[in-house]
Amino acid sequence: MLVLALITLVLHGALTGLFYSFSMSVMPGLNAIDPAQAEAAMRSINRKIQNGWLYLIFLGSPLAALAAGFLADGMAATWFFAAAGVNFLGSFVVTMAINVPMNNAIDAGKLSYQDYSPRWTAFNTLRTVASAAGLVLVGLGLTEL
Repeated sequence: MLVLALITLVLHGALTGLFYSFSMSVMPGLNAIDPAQAEAAMRSINRKIQNGWLYLIFLGSPLAALAAGFLADGMAATWFFAAAGVNFLGSFVVTMAINVPMNNAIDAGKLSYQDYSPRWTAFNTLRTVASAAGLVLVGLGLTEL
């Protein structure tokens, strides 16, 4: 159980860091260059980020927390289930409902970078906060094991 809980913690930390790095460095960096170049760079990023490592942390975080919730008992289970729920809603649902459709729109040339960046970054920051909250909840679950 402890190994699963620690894996869950690492997955949540990695996901939080990924989202954080986009809001705090990648997007401001892209915003500082010509919009056409930023749009081309974002298209490339969106294609390259879709790999096994992303899927491991993106899908693994809520699934690991859910599994830890089922295997733990008492308050630990509650914290792990809460982490899974926060991660699912704040990361997975937001990504699938907002960020991915925006990525697809910019990739198809249906959305300008100037319209894309502020909204995408705002929702990415929401994902960052949700992932960080999930990380804290996993940490709380660990303290109850």
